[in-house]
Amino acid sequence: MRSSKTMRLLGALAAVFAVGAVIAAIASAGSPNAASTPAAGAAAKKNIVETAVAAGKFNTLAGLLTKAGLADTLATGGPFTVFAPTDAAFKKVPKKTLAALGNDPERLKAVLLYHVAEGKVPARKVVKKARIKMLNGATVKVRVRRSGVKVNNAKVTQTDVRASNGIIHVINRVLIPKG
Repeated sequence: MRSSKTMRLLGALAAVFAVGAVIAAIASAGSPNAASTPAAGAAAKKNIVETAVAAGKFNTLAGLLTKAGLADTLATGGPFTVFAPTDAAFKKVPKKTLAALGNDPERLKAVLLYHVAEGKVPARKVVKKARIKMLNGATVKVRVRRSGVKVNNAKVTQTDVRASNGIIHVINRVLIPKG
């Protein structure tokens, strides 16, 4: 039997990847944030899962969450911060790697949880961190450059997508933990 904290974390991860409407890139700090747009205001009333489903660009992530048995917990728990890879990000992962993950539920869960952090970490706080601990227990490295912000090797393309139970930052690559 899984602990409630583990279930919350797994739920957060699933919710993480179903993200939708987004706003300014971290690199453009002067841009409006999600809270200032009508679509973002509506998204804040939805949980991470509802926000993700409405986005329509996280189908691969949603499918993997279901396969990992995390889909049922997506709408509960939190708050969480999710670094959510899009369908285009998953296309960059070799098919062999995706197939191997699909055949190893525990490894798949570890990869998915490597995209979720506990608590709300808006972009203005992300850029002040060198590392962020993820729900799988590992950390990701944050690098801020003129060209933007990277989490490990993934560029943050949209920030501060607000949901009722957390924040989503969209990334252009899938994060794969070592080991």
